[in-house]
Amino acid sequence: MSTQLDTAPSSSPGDHALALYELMSKVHHGDKRVRKALSSGEAAMSYWPVDGHEAMSAGAMLALADDDQLVTTYRGLGDVLAKGVDLRGYFAEILGRRDGLSRGKAGAMGIYDPDHGIAWTTGIVGAGPLIANGVALAAARRGTGQVVLVSFGDGATSIGYVHEAMNMAALWSLPVIFFCQNNSWAEGTSIERYTHTSRLSDRASGYGMPGTTVDGTDPGAVFDAVAAAAERARAGQGPSFVEAVAYRLQGHYFGDAMGYADPEVLAAKRADPPFAKYRRWLIDDGVATAEQLTDIDDRISAELEEAFAAAVASDPPAPEELARDVFAGNGGEFSAAEHQPVVAPTGDTEELGLVQAINRTLDRAMAADESIILLGEDIGDRSGGGMFKVTAGLSAMYGEDRVLDTPIAESSIIGAAIGASLAGLRPVAELMFMDFLGVAMDQIANHAAKVRYMSGGRQSAPLVIRTMVGMAAGPQHSQAFEAWAMHTPGLKVVWPSTAADAVGLLNSCLADEDPCLFVESMKLYYGGGRGPVPLDDYVIPLGQADIKRDGTDVTIVTYGVMVHAALETAEQLSTDGVSVEVVDLRTLVPLDLPTVLASVRRTRRLIVAHESVGFCGPGAEIAAAVGTELFGVLDAPIQRVAGTYTPVPRAATLEAACRPGAAQLIDAVRRIV
Repeated sequence: MSTQLDTAPSSSPGDHALALYELMSKVHHGDKRVRKALSSGEAAMSYWPVDGHEAMSAGAMLALADDDQLVTTYRGLGDVLAKGVDLRGYFAEILGRRDGLSRGKAGAMGIYDPDHGIAWTTGIVGAGPLIANGVALAAARRGTGQVVLVSFGDGATSIGYVHEAMNMAALWSLPVIFFCQNNSWAEGTSIERYTHTSRLSDRASGYGMPGTTVDGTDPGAVFDAVAAAAERARAGQGPSFVEAVAYRLQGHYFGDAMGYADPEVLAAKRADPPFAKYRRWLIDDGVATAEQLTDIDDRISAELEEAFAAAVASDPPAPEELARDVFAGNGGEFSAAEHQPVVAPTGDTEELGLVQAINRTLDRAMAADESIILLGEDIGDRSGGGMFKVTAGLSAMYGEDRVLDTPIAESSIIGAAIGASLAGLRPVAELMFMDFLGVAMDQIANHAAKVRYMSGGRQSAPLVIRTMVGMAAGPQHSQAFEAWAMHTPGLKVVWPSTAADAVGLLNSCLADEDPCLFVESMKLYYGGGRGPVPLDDYVIPLGQADIKRDGTDVTIVTYGVMVHAALETAEQLSTDGVSVEVVDLRTLVPLDLPTVLASVRRTRRLIVAHESVGFCGPGAEIAAAVGTELFGVLDAPIQRVAGTYTPVPRAATLEAACRPGAAQLIDAVRRIV
């Protein structure tokens, strides 16, 4: 149920009222200092003013405990200043300086300060609540008593992410406060032009959580509402929605003249801003004198000025900073020339299919590490253990609090996994089909893959995303998007061709400090990937290709299902005296180019093969790299064998024509040998 908006200031004891005033002053003068720098030319950057938001940020942040967590947005100056962010590091970060919290790599859209409870900031409207759920999930699982407040604007309530997140938070009774700073504008569109909902908090009841609307110009009212929501969350009663209503007094961005606003209304709002109004209340009510408040303002302004001046004086980051922090250890898209030795057990083996091998690996990993949790649609035993039974039996063994059946909401699944990884868990998220990457790509590409870089190397998102490439299911359930994933800096991409490789590679992904996309082939579920798997556990380091068959005349470089087509090709052509070497990449990022180059130097001929679309596919990148390095070595043009530039059709005859196999590989070999 929503409460009525109260426009009268709440009564607060003197010390409490002054604490609210201090935070409002910090927000007000911090915003003023940044806008002054932009107006004078002292600084140049993107900035989203918070004039008019002071009471909302001050009231909400004061209601939180020091170790409670904040997830906020690009318009987050008020929130992070009121939460206690390191001032010098913050200003240096938004200015793009070396002394910034993330060494100038993230700017205002990526403020991360765990020492002051700032769990994450996002520049994508509405994306924060998805991540906040994961942070809260970790807090609830570990019993920390922490509450997570996620701050977003009224415009974000039009985005499906927010609704997905509210549903999941309510379903799992997560300690989340959805804090909507309704400033009456979604960028340049007034609220009545994008929704017929008079109170955004009314939407909370649809998800089974309480919602309240308060006067966002009164910090005491905001404090009371957020404090009540925090108490409820800490008591295990789940999330709440708090809407604070105010009016944004500056443009959406600095330099936006607000030509879309009614000039009379805007002038009236600016004539009585929240900060001045609260100051006047304190003086009129006898809580403080004007001199006392001026002393507070002067002290805070001096602190802000000192921090801002130090940030301005900080040097920009050096060019060599550019490539740091994409991956752990400053790794890049290619693996190192020197490989770690692969130590595989030499004892007994058991015959396993791909499904059994992955299930066994997850089982052992969960038994050894309580921080590993699984999230996905229908993955629990009550839901059947997954469409392909990959996770069957695991919820019975480890509990439904570690094998979490989720709503059908891919963005929520990945967002929760990211937030949980930020808070110290090691999630394994399942996307049923690789086609669904598109639904969750914002969370994958804009968040998971960028955590390390945007935090300046201080934080990673160690999570695994399992997904599967289908077959016989038509254009929306059979696509392979590995090229898309490879084009996303910060995301590792792994694709095993055998059950034995799946075990070692998945173990590596589970221990990796970067987000890993682990791709499985439906074709290999049904026998193609079956083979002997060592009984003892082992790890195959990422970025190390495997020569599945030695040869001297031509190299076929491939991965996944096409490895088996390449081996079939090699076997058939051996009767004609043609020796084919088969290189299984296993990991697409980091790519083991050294092994590929070494093989092609020996054979002097190369065929690159994959099932996905050939145009702009991974094969093009590999061919270009080999062609550049070995131009004078090659005896024949590089051949590419790949999927057609069409959707994957449902009809079996058309799918067979769309996706290559051994016949196409044999033709390619004969063209160049």
